Amino acid sequence: MRRYLSKLNDWRIGLKQSNFFQVNCEVGSFCASRNSNGQALFSGILKEHAARMYATSSATCLEDQPKDNSDSDMLVDSFGRLHTYLRISLTERCNLRCHYCMPEEGVELTPSPKLLTTTEIMRLANLFVSSGVNKIRLTGGEPTVRKDIEDICWELANLKGLKTLAMTTNGIALARKLPKLKECGLTSVNISLDTLVPAKFEFMTRRKGHEKVMASINTAIDLGYNPVKVNCVVMRGINDDEICDFVELTSGKPINIRFIEFMPFDGNVWNVKKLVPYAEMMDIVGKRFAGLKRLQDHPTDTAKNFTIDGHQGTVSFITSMTEHFCAGCNRLRLLADGNFKVCLFGPSEVSLRDPLRHGAEEHELRQIIGAAVKRKKASHAGMFDIAKTANRPMIHIGG
Repeated sequence: MRRYLSKLNDWRIGLKQSNFFQVNCEVGSFCASRNSNGQALFSGILKEHAARMYATSSATCLEDQPKDNSDSDMLVDSFGRLHTYLRISLTERCNLRCHYCMPEEGVELTPSPKLLTTTEIMRLANLFVSSGVNKIRLTGGEPTVRKDIEDICWELANLKGLKTLAMTTNGIALARKLPKLKECGLTSVNISLDTLVPAKFEFMTRRKGHEKVMASINTAIDLGYNPVKVNCVVMRGINDDEICDFVELTSGKPINIRFIEFMPFDGNVWNVKKLVPYAEMMDIVGKRFAGLKRLQDHPTDTAKNFTIDGHQGTVSFITSMTEHFCAGCNRLRLLADGNFKVCLFGPSEVSLRDPLRHGAEEHELRQIIGAAVKRKKASHAGMFDIAKTANRPMIHIGG
């Protein structure tokens, strides 16, 4: 056990605080200023508001903590945040090659023997759920390329205490698989789509398949998923001209369009000039659509959610770069190779696969997980420090 804990300490990598855009749980909100080029850059010191938001989030997390499960302390970090949401990457493989997810030359995939088996995934998932996790999201790579995806959904959905089983998918194969997946217990679906133009889709993903993704969205609606969440990563000069076209999709269908700020990961050639900030997207939507109203978000929500008068669906903005939501973070990540990650932007990882395969008992795994959670930072690094910090490509981390 000491050997495993020693490895945890060795793998810790401190996150530097950005001098330009410092984000932490006491200081950090959003305001836009202009540089000499007129580009929107971001800073903020709404200290009182951020501190109040953090206190509310922490209190909510503690209120949600299971009172009858002493093991749930494993999921509480040193800032009082209870982590009830686990994202599990089922594979590093994908049938698309999106620009923001992986470099053009592709990535080196982890050899199959070093990936978690289905049995190992289920053992770890059961450990997390029995400790207080009540939501699991399946990611990839592309989770639908895994041949036993239906069996995995069935087993996960039957874990006592799990309330939500979700999936994030590119939608290429979803239309034909979703009826069975719903029968197996899949309760929520997010479909990634960054353009409504077929030719642009092929450019952005380096593959064909736009019509298949649209078919998957319609299939999800027909099967009663409400809302059907559509994730759109907005990049300046590429698809920012389609923001209002995406919003139009919510007019007559139960679709939640989720605009995501472009985030830096290894190999995706992130540049601040490509970033379209939340405030700018809001301005574009507000000028075109009347009656844009903010909904009451849960403290752990990653998105800022809005309704539009007369629209059946909703619009959301995920503001990871310009308005972080670290204070209410309740998410943990289990990667396909068995590494455990407590922050999307944090480079620190710890292997759960290795101790599992060396015969670690449940209480030993809980200690490893709990130690990693306790070391979670108050917030991720600043926007520009994130871009300079070593991190794996998104295809390895999981969407």
